[in-house]
Amino acid sequence: MNNTGIFYSFSSTKTAKAAEKIIQEFEPEFNIQKVNAEELTEELFLSFTNLILGVPTWFDGELPIYWDEFVPAIEDLNLKGKTIAIFGLGNQIEYPENFGDAVGIMAELVQERGAKLVGLTSTDGYTYESSRAEVDGKFLGLVLDQETQPRLTKERISEWVKDLKTQFN
Repeated sequence: MNNTGIFYSFSSTKTAKAAEKIIQEFEPEFNIQKVNAEELTEELFLSFTNLILGVPTWFDGELPIYWDEFVPAIEDLNLKGKTIAIFGLGNQIEYPENFGDAVGIMAELVQERGAKLVGLTSTDGYTYESSRAEVDGKFLGLVLDQETQPRLTKERISEWVKDLKTQFN
């Protein structure tokens, strides 16, 4: 239960703030270890059973550079036995055609390598044109919009973590 890591860029302000809120929601039952995604190694990634990945969408639906640079390593990993939840930030007003795409890109990547993906969330309350993060009416993780819906973040995180606590073992 306590072998859980949360991976995000320590220098990505909004993602780091969301990560801190997620960690607070897990306490005291879970001891979440913070990992800077900009300093990630394959060994460190594989050392956790439960992984929470902070993956904001950059530009026109892209992964941040630090995750993009780690993709070749992930492509070579066997993630069977890993339980992975993904959260990310996006802007549904300024980027409605690729809202939260990075969450979908990462979800596809880890699922193809055998990971169990948990923490799917409802798309209700969001307005966007398309998203690679959406499959069958659900987001493949928690998508937050700090630009246009910051007041909804606390409740969305709280509900998401409540679900994750039942999925992580």
